[in-house]
Amino acid sequence: MDHTDHDHSKMAGSMAPPMVTGSHEDHLGGGGGGHMMKMTFYFGYTNVELLFASLVINTPGEMVAACFGCFLLAVLYEGLKIGREFLLRRNQVNVRYNSMPVPGADGTMVMETHKTVGQRMLSMAHLLQTVLHVIQVVVSYFLMLVFMTYNAYLCIAVAAGAGVGYFLFSWKKAVVVDITEHCH
Repeated sequence: MDHTDHDHSKMAGSMAPPMVTGSHEDHLGGGGGGHMMKMTFYFGYTNVELLFASLVINTPGEMVAACFGCFLLAVLYEGLKIGREFLLRRNQVNVRYNSMPVPGADGTMVMETHKTVGQRMLSMAHLLQTVLHVIQVVVSYFLMLVFMTYNAYLCIAVAAGAGVGYFLFSWKKAVVVDITEHCH
């Protein structure tokens, strides 16, 4: 039996919270249920929860500030990715060259050399990489959760920030292509 329409808050000794009615129906998803999350993209700036229940956007100015913050967070994420790659390349140690004989096209043995690069586990560089990785994962989940609000303004801000961040940071990314590698 459904008892959602009963108000037990006026009963003596009751621990039940008062029922929410009236203007909050839009925020609760309509007719008396729990909190309903939007599952389609929408353009709006009222009653938009952003990451935390206490962070609710209700004005156009708050939406502009939230979009700017999400934009910067996406730029930071792209910068973190490229920055970690740069630090990894800079701190590589234990460079070894291994030569091994392989059969050539005409049946003769040819020496092929491979470069092996390693990094020490117990080093400040690896500790820094680990901390930056954790920050990158947390930022990526925040961006995912922002996108999952389905608010079109916030989604556009995240996508634009990712694009601008890639544009700003990825041009320095050095890509080395091994022409002998067949599994690209």
